Amino acid sequence: MKNAVPEGRSTVHLSRRRFVFGVAASSLMAGLGFKPDRLNAAIRQSRLGPRTLSGQVFDLNIGEQAVNFTGQPALATTVNGSLPAPTLRFRQGDTVTLRVTNHLKETSSIHWHGLILPSAMDGVPDVADGFSGIAPGETFTYRFPLLQSGTYWYHSHSGFQEQTGLYGAIIVDPLEPEPFAYDRDYTILLSDWSDEDPSDIYSKLKKLSHYYNVSERTHADLMRDIDRQGLEATWAQRSMWNGMRMSQRDLSDVTGYTYTFLMNGVTPEDGWLGLFKPGERIRLRLVNASAMTFFDLRIPGLKMKVVAADGQAVEPVSVDELRLGVAESYDVIVEPEGDRAYSVLAQAIDRSGFARGTLTPNPELEAELPELDPVGDLTMNDMGMDMGSMDMPGMKPASEATKPAGMQGMDMSRMDHSKMNMDGMDMPGIAAAGMRKTASPEHPSDFSSPRPRHAGSEQGPQVDMRAMSPQYRLDDPGVGLRNNGRRVLTYADLKNLRGTREEREPDREIQLHLTGNMGRYMWSIDGVRYADAEPLRWKLGERLRITFINDTMMNHPMHLHGMWSDLETGDNDFLPRKHTVVVQPGSRISYRVTVDAAGGWAYHCHLLYHMMGMFRKVIVS
Repeated sequence: MKNAVPEGRSTVHLSRRRFVFGVAASSLMAGLGFKPDRLNAAIRQSRLGPRTLSGQVFDLNIGEQAVNFTGQPALATTVNGSLPAPTLRFRQGDTVTLRVTNHLKETSSIHWHGLILPSAMDGVPDVADGFSGIAPGETFTYRFPLLQSGTYWYHSHSGFQEQTGLYGAIIVDPLEPEPFAYDRDYTILLSDWSDEDPSDIYSKLKKLSHYYNVSERTHADLMRDIDRQGLEATWAQRSMWNGMRMSQRDLSDVTGYTYTFLMNGVTPEDGWLGLFKPGERIRLRLVNASAMTFFDLRIPGLKMKVVAADGQAVEPVSVDELRLGVAESYDVIVEPEGDRAYSVLAQAIDRSGFARGTLTPNPELEAELPELDPVGDLTMNDMGMDMGSMDMPGMKPASEATKPAGMQGMDMSRMDHSKMNMDGMDMPGIAAAGMRKTASPEHPSDFSSPRPRHAGSEQGPQVDMRAMSPQYRLDDPGVGLRNNGRRVLTYADLKNLRGTREEREPDREIQLHLTGNMGRYMWSIDGVRYADAEPLRWKLGERLRITFINDTMMNHPMHLHGMWSDLETGDNDFLPRKHTVVVQPGSRISYRVTVDAAGGWAYHCHLLYHMMGMFRKVIVS
């Protein structure tokens, strides 16, 4: 099985990555008991992924490199000639020095995603204190102490350079023994590559937002629905969606139509290679370094014990599958058994392609690749509508017999509204349903919001939809993963390994709406794009409760620089700590922030083509 490709695109396989050969690869194989002549060294190394640099002083050179992932040559942005960039291995407590030289013809930068450091070292041009980027031919020296351990990553914060290859993994080894044991340690870095110029991708999205959507509903889907729920119910459902001019398959803006999905820089045709000895416990550091793609990752035949989220230890939880939002990371422990290979499958959320790897005791032993899952459909819940509480004449969800004609057989509780502006719709009872009180579990009652508070700015061309009744859906695995027969990780499963009972309650709440106009491909916060927005001003030392309400049908991974986000999951004694929080379509989510870092900080959606609008500068003083 290969990535979905448009008609006429070449799927010729070429050996593509030739950055490090020979000694390192041979040593790795010898250490596992394999003879170097068992596999061609160049091909073997190309499948093992990027090299690792360790120490306290690093020289990183940003430049351009010819690559070929699709059979067509292209130019990538690389670090030290490598895509992905080299993995950087630090040690907690050290102070690291990174001399970054820009060999491009344009300004560049590096942001150390998830690391707690001074604003001046954060690497976001014109946001971080005193930093305007690294000019062509110039060297900027980053120097900062390592206050934490765990799995993180780094990437450019200039233009579209992240899309063209400037990203890599970071491992910070701890000073104290970790609360879990393992024998082998691998990083799996997921990303999305396109031969197209990112500016062209963005231009196409502005002209036609669903240009890359190759997973729209078909006649086969229609016939399946009729067979499952009957003609009348299907007609009513389709009429509702068509009347709203919304698509149930609006899952990903940029897809396998243009993307080749990579695992450690290796295409699905090759597949990343992870070697082990039977009986070993393997730590997999999973990082989603993509520009636009959510990945659903599983290893058929193996349970994954999740032990860390965004670099921070959590109470271990065993799952079959997990979703990695853009910029998220999870550490898992797996225990392969016997002399067999296992396939590591990372499906794109819209099932337009996948990245893959193989865990194997023998480099000549491959695992069978499972079929991709079917494409999921957004529901009315994903649009922010609580159909179960709607007071529509003739509709009583508890009784099929009392539903109006055409509604029988429809599960109204699964219908959803994240992209729907109901202001112009004359449907009795809907307004009342949208005002239903929805409180987060176990947070102070004075912060409970009976309904979204919409600012006056959430009108006009920037906003074409509103969630009427956004719910806290922490136990929802998300579209495409619901009821799939596997144990899927959710935010509700995450518990901090250390207690948080003593941390103080928030001083105040800030409610922010994630807004957009999908038809015009415009993204914003509270209906205001970044170019027109005032900074958020926070006081040093205060404790905030941030509540995001997603008024769109897209998942938005929101990343706050410089400070931790303590996610409210229902157990205030063990709030998990994250640096990137996914806000599901039509939902609300809350987390707490201790404002303990002075200076300027970026706060934004990590979907690259949303970022220029869905972005705020935070000033802490």
